Amino acid sequence: MITLAVLALVFWVPQDTVSGYLVSKRGRVSIGDAMAPGLSLGLMAFSGGLILLEARKREADIHPNGRSLGFLLVILVICLMAFGAMIWTGPLAVALFGVDDSYRNLRDTAPWKYFGFILGGVGLVAALISLVEHRVTLRAALLGVAGVGALIGVFDLAFDDLLLPPNGDQ
Repeated sequence: MITLAVLALVFWVPQDTVSGYLVSKRGRVSIGDAMAPGLSLGLMAFSGGLILLEARKREADIHPNGRSLGFLLVILVICLMAFGAMIWTGPLAVALFGVDDSYRNLRDTAPWKYFGFILGGVGLVAALISLVEHRVTLRAALLGVAGVGALIGVFDLAFDDLLLPPNGDQ
């Protein structure tokens, strides 16, 4: 994982982005195209380093078995359901509330742009926490709400020209 992240940072990010991490234009500094993948890959390399350090401390079972494959399948189903909710909740809400305009035209207006992101995001975080803890708790749902709220604050409220997922490609 560390090697993949470093290779992507060195080769993929510079080749696939138009601007660097920060762009200075007319005295105004803004986030460049390389910032999001750079931060993600940096976090990936850091996480890989932590996993490597933890694996060296103790003998880890690296052979997959039925239980680990089942766990992976459950995670895949949770992710697919959450992403499905993100994609279809907004258009469904527009249809159910009888709005005269199409979801495509409303995808960057409140409250329509938040429906899918909130339902899918909170569902994803709460379901994954509940899976790991082996129980459904209010704490997991509240952590999902806090996480999604933080993402909305960072990406939607701070940047006027960004669309929350999955609205950018609809």
